[in-house]
Parts: sequence; C-alpha cells; structure tokens
Amino acid sequence: MINTLIGNLGHFFVISSFVASLVAAYAYITATVEKDIIKSQTWKRFARLAFYIHGGLVIGVIGSLFYIIYNHLFEYHYAWSHSSLSLPVYYMISCFWEGQEGSFLLWIFWHVILGFVLIRTNQQTGWEAPVMAVFALVQAFLASMIMGTVIPGIELKIGSSPFLLLRDVMTDAPVFAMNPDFRPADGTGLNPLLQNYWMVIHPPTLFLGFATTLVPFAFCMAGIWRKQYENWVKPALPWAIFSAAVLGLGIMMGAYWAYETLNFGGYWNWDPVENAVYIPWLILVASIHTLIIFKNNGTALKTSVVLVIATFVLILYSTFLTRSGILGNASVHSFTDLGLSGQLLIYMLFFTVVAIILAAIRWKEIPTSEKEASAYSREFWIFIGATTLCLMSFQVLVPTSIPVYNSIVEAFGGVSNVAPPADQIEFYTKFQLWFAIAIALLSGTGQFFFWRKMDPEKLKSELSVPLIITLLVSTAVMLIGGVTNPVYILLLTVSVYSIVANGKILLRFGKEQFRLSGGSISHIGVAMIFIGILFSSGYSEVVSINESGLLIFKDNPGNENLENTLLWINEPRNMDKYELVYKGQRVDAQGVPVYVEKDLLRPTEKPFLTVAVDAFAHEGTTYFAKGDTVQIHPENTYHEVQYTDRETGKQFTLYPRSQVNPNMGLIASPDIVRSLGKDLYTHVSAIPPTTEEKEWADMEELEIKMGEQFFANDYVATLDRIERVDQIDGVDLKEGDLAVQAHIQVMGGVEEYMLKPIYLIRDRMVGRIPDTSHELGLRFTLMNIVPEENKFVLGMETTQKEYIVLKAIEKPLINVLWIGTLLLMFGFSVATYRRYQDYRKPAKKAASSTKPPKSRKPVSV
Repeated sequence: MINTLIGNLGHFFVISSFVASLVAAYAYITATVEKDIIKSQTWKRFARLAFYIHGGLVIGVIGSLFYIIYNHLFEYHYAWSHSSLSLPVYYMISCFWEGQEGSFLLWIFWHVILGFVLIRTNQQTGWEAPVMAVFALVQAFLASMIMGTVIPGIELKIGSSPFLLLRDVMTDAPVFAMNPDFRPADGTGLNPLLQNYWMVIHPPTLFLGFATTLVPFAFCMAGIWRKQYENWVKPALPWAIFSAAVLGLGIMMGAYWAYETLNFGGYWNWDPVENAVYIPWLILVASIHTLIIFKNNGTALKTSVVLVIATFVLILYSTFLTRSGILGNASVHSFTDLGLSGQLLIYMLFFTVVAIILAAIRWKEIPTSEKEASAYSREFWIFIGATTLCLMSFQVLVPTSIPVYNSIVEAFGGVSNVAPPADQIEFYTKFQLWFAIAIALLSGTGQFFFWRKMDPEKLKSELSVPLIITLLVSTAVMLIGGVTNPVYILLLTVSVYSIVANGKILLRFGKEQFRLSGGSISHIGVAMIFIGILFSSGYSEVVSINESGLLIFKDNPGNENLENTLLWINEPRNMDKYELVYKGQRVDAQGVPVYVEKDLLRPTEKPFLTVAVDAFAHEGTTYFAKGDTVQIHPENTYHEVQYTDRETGKQFTLYPRSQVNPNMGLIASPDIVRSLGKDLYTHVSAIPPTTEEKEWADMEELEIKMGEQFFANDYVATLDRIERVDQIDGVDLKEGDLAVQAHIQVMGGVEEYMLKPIYLIRDRMVGRIPDTSHELGLRFTLMNIVPEENKFVLGMETTQKEYIVLKAIEKPLINVLWIGTLLLMFGFSVATYRRYQDYRKPAKKAASSTKPPKSRKPVSV
C-alpha cells in the first residue's frame, strides 16, 4: 500500500512555508518603510507572527521527510535513493541531507533558528524589521528550491520536491506500468563515503556557517537601507566573528572527515567544491578585520560594506557551483543538476544586483575618512592583512571558476576549452604557501600595534626578544625535522614567529584582560595550522615500501607498486620498523564491542541478518551462541592488521575498512593510530575479488596416515584424528547411519586452523560433506577410508588464499594542525563574546532611536 498522506502533508508544509516567508518579508518591509510608529509596530507584530508560522511549517517539513526515511517508505524517491534497511539510525540522519533537497532544508532550518534569535534579541533595538525583511526574503528563495511545483500553462517547474513518489520520477520503468503501487523492498542506500560519524555532524555545522553569513549581510543591508551607515557595524561584528568560527569549523570538519574516510592520504585536495567554501571564508575573515578597523578609528567602512556583501554573494556563488551541475566534470563532490541551475542563478543574481544597486545609490553618503594610516598604526597592518586574505581568496576563485567561464562562452555560441589545473594540489599550493607566509608575518607583527601606539624605537624593542626566540626555536625544529626546502624554512620561521609574538601579547593581557585575547589566540591557532600542514603534507613518508620484488599492480608499474605491500593471511611481513600480520576479514555486529570474524557468520536472504555458525565470546562474555541471528552492517568489511614494533615489542591492531560498491568499485577507508608526534595512516589498496565465485583447482587425492604431515596450499597440515560423530548440522542422522569426522590441523602462518570434513554411510550409500577455509583457500573432503592399510583418502582443493594490499603513511605533527584548529575556534569564541558584550551594553539606547545618527561629512576617497 502506497502511503501518499505523509508526502502530501510534507508538500503542503513546503508551499505554506514559502507563502508564510513571503508574507513575513512583505510585512517586515512595510514595517520598515512605514513612518507612523503605531502602524509600523502593528506590521512588525504581524510579520513576527508570519515568520513564527513559517518556522513551524519548516519543522513540519523536516518531520515529514524524516518520517519517510526512518520508516523506510521506499515508494518515495528520496528515501529509496538515499537510505536502506540496513542503515543504523545515525546514518539515517545523514540520509536526510545527502540529497540536494535535504541540504536546502537544513539550510532553511538554520535560518529559522537564527531568525528566532534575531527577533528575540532585537525587538527593542530597531533592527528587527529591516534585518528580518532580508532574512524572510532569503527564506522565500530557499523555500522555492524544494517546492517542486509546476506552473500550469507554461509548464515551469519551481524547485525539486523531496516528496515525489518513485513512480512519478521513474515514469519509464516497466514495473510501474504493470503495478502502479509497486514499492521496492529496499533502497539503494547511503553513499558509502558518507557512512561516517563525521558526516552526521559536519553538514549541519557547515550549513550553520552558510546560514550565519546572512546575519552580517542583513545588518549591512539594513544599515544602508535606513541610512544608519555606522550603527550596523556593532551588531554585525560579533555575528561575523561567530560565522567565521562556525564556517571555519565546518570546513575543518570536512577536512578531518576526508582524512578519516578517504584514502588519498590527506585532508585537503583543492577540489572545486572544497574551494567554493574556502573562498567566502577568507573574505569573511577579511571583513572582520576591516570592521574592526572602522570600529577603532572610523576608516574602512566602505571596504567593510564591499567585503560583507561579497561574503554572502560568494556563499550563493558556491551554492550555484556545487548544485547546478556545472562542476560535474571537475569535481567528484558536486551534486548533479536537478534542473535548479536557472533558479539558483536567479537567486544569486537577485541578491547580488539588489545589494550592489542599494550600495551604489547610497555610496556617496557612506562616511569615509581622510585620515592617513601610518605604517606604525594598527589599522595599517590590519588592512594589509585583510588585503592579503582577499588576494588569497581571489587566487583560488579564478581557476575554480573555469567551468563557469566555459559555460558562459558556450552560452553565447563560442567554444572554450580552458581546462582547470591538471595537478590541483601543486598548482594551488605553490601560490597559497606565499600567502600563508605573509599572513603569519602580519599576524605576528600586527598584534604589537593593536594594543599600544608604536614608533620605530618601541617596535625594535618589542620585537627583539620574539625574534631571538623565533630563530632559536625554528632552527632547532629545522634540524630535528630535517626541513631543507627554502620555502618551507621561511614558512616555518614566520609561523614560529607568529606563535611567539602573539604568545607575548597573550601573556601581557593576563587574566584581567583575557576578553581582549581572542585575536592573539586565533593567530596562534592559524600559525599552528600552518606548521601542521607543512609537516604532515610536506614531510609525510610512505612506510609500506614493497621490498618483495612482486609486481602487485600489473597495469600500473609506477609508484603504486613501490608504495604498497602485499600481506597474506597470517603470514608475518616486515614493514619499516614494524612486523605486520594480516588476521583476516571482520564485520561489525550489533551489540558486540569488537569486530567479529566474517566466517563466523553465515549470510541469509536479508543482507543485514546473519546466522552464527559458532558461539562468540570476548573477555569472558558470550555475545551470541551457535545458530543465533546476528545483525551486522553488511557494506563494511574490516581488515584486522596486527602491528608489532620490532624495537620495543609494543603491539597494536588497526582495522582499515573496505566496501565494494557496484558503481564506485573498491572504496577504502583508513584506520589511524595516533601519537603525539605523528599519525600512522593505514588503508587497503586492493582486496581479492568479491563479486565473482572463487575458482577452485581440480581436486587432488592424497593418501594420508594418522598423524602424517603434508603440504596444503603452502601450509603445513596434519591429519590429527578421526572420530565418530552423532550429530551433523543440517543432517538428520537415522539409526544405522555411520558418520565419521576427520580433524585436519593446518598451521596457517601464526594461526592454527582445524578443518573437519565428514564421511557418511547410509543404506550402503556414501555421502561426503567437505569443510572449507576461505581464508586459507583450502577445501578438504574425506573421500575414503582404507582400514587394511590404516590410511585415509583426502580430497584437497585449493584456491586463492586471503590477502590484502596495504599502504601505510606516517604523517608527522598532524596533531599540531588539529590543535591549531581548536585554538582558532576558541579565539573566535572569545572575540565573539567580547564584541557581543560591547554591543549589548552601550548600543541598546542608541540603536533604539528611529532617527539616523549624525555621520561624518562624506568626502571622496
């Protein structure tokens, strides 16, 4: 039975939320332009109610969609495309925002929350109506993205609905012609790369970062609209810092997800989708610095306006890049085009054009200053830093936008074959390194000007000690770390200098002025990030060197054969200072605290349900008995690899993960052992084929005496004993039946295996039940018993034994990168709190005035 009620209800909520956002936008605009205070307040209350209703409807949309996913209503295309029966609940949450519609809905949700906060905190400040007018208008555009409504007559489709039935999307599928109410038994499942706990928290954080960029933009537009050219800066500044913190955290979460999930051995690949978020973040950080300049001495207001507008426009541009399908051939992370490219373009152009026109109309009225910034002033250094950030962003923006240039040229009938950089990492890194050097130098020196006036003599005095400490520390690090590249030496030196210089300022602030330390803490975090990137990327070392001489990858005679090592099941292999033993395949069983041997569980018709072929116990606790039904995560296979440090004898075990996807082939995710100085990053590069039946060699018959040793697939085997059995799994023994079982001991490397084939006589008929070890690639059959010669005839079949190809990389000082990220976020938090307190205390009274404040006399720039 097709459940259409929940889908119809969800679609109704979407359309109603779109209408409510339009009503709220109109009412807030009217409240802003209405000169009569009583009427303005009436409109404001009405607008507030409309936005609250809009928020409630958005919650209804979210509830409807999650109900569909959680209850496995695979008659809906969204649930069928992104989820499956085997997914645990926390991955169902990831299903919610895997698709474009769900990610737009997540964005809308955060705008609702932020809107509620702004209404609550600005009812008495005079900013509610103009700011929320911008908010509600943006919400209307976003809500239109998930409407999925076709306008009759012109057949114009607005948005893509997450509540479409599968039969309405796959109209050409023959199954729906035969049975319109057909409902798939299971979905296609979540993208294997997204089955990671970081993908449960990374997208919400990133989209909260996207959403928060609207707040300073809305305050900026409201200030220009109402000619309060200066007053908008104070309320916008803490939001801008908060937005930079959240968006930066979201970016770094994505980097950490890539590091833990993907097998390219890094955390940043300069992919166009990664760049699309990085670009507006840099401009946002630059805008924070220019806003601080204006707050301190009244300069750079126009620059702040441009940068705040540019941040929001670039967020919209990044949305267009990643969701229009324009990056389809340039990025593996972009969404496919759902027919929203034109709508996304209108969305971006509308706010870009409106912002530019509004700023242009008021441009001459925006206060400027003729004050000349001295090279020994804090404003000069902050402005140089902001300029560097903008150039840093622009250098990434231009090549990332090459697919857009090509599309524009082709749209006008031309031909453009401009290609993005072939080696993205090398291309971007060689430029961004120099920008990083400039940022580290500026962030270290600029802080000395931030809190006191400087002249050449004072500057010399202040910098002497940090410079001496920097030279000593950086020289020691260079010698210990073996840094020889001149550019790396320069980056290391200026990063250490930034840490030392900001550390000196931080010590001066002390506990009494800790609220002023946000900038110093953030700059120390950035410098640590640079050092972490320098060592973890520039000096990572492959330790899985292939010393066997075997050509592991026949189609790739290059580095892949040199940097990967082959591990046979239970056969020790030396790798660098470690001895490795591959223990076999493991699965994740529900309710069991450790991974379970894959051969211990027999598959059933349902892929996520298995039957135990034997009991499993761990640390004295039995978790399932023979014959129990055990639920597993069927897509993931974990490969147990035991490491032993040959020098210290210390042992640890890693479980790199693999999935075989019909569309994507082998998907390998690493396992990582972390230490203070470095990470050991391990992933599988190849596994035996899993989609094909193994080919077994022709049976070889061996006459073996009791206790005799023989070779089996390169292992030493012994016929240990023969005994009579009264029970056989799956066979009902009757009176008169004779069943004997052979016990064949196989020394499989460092492990001992016991194979037990059975010989059965019933009614003078012989039956043989073989026993197989897939790990060893062995199958034994007890063919015959020769009592007069005290011999037994064993049938032996062999196939490819279990193996993996493994790659291991040491990443030095990568924890410095992650610690630096945490410090950067903490510094942003301290700065946000300080700026919010600065705004809330003195600004309430001044901001509540309906008259525009006196502004400085406009002068030309």
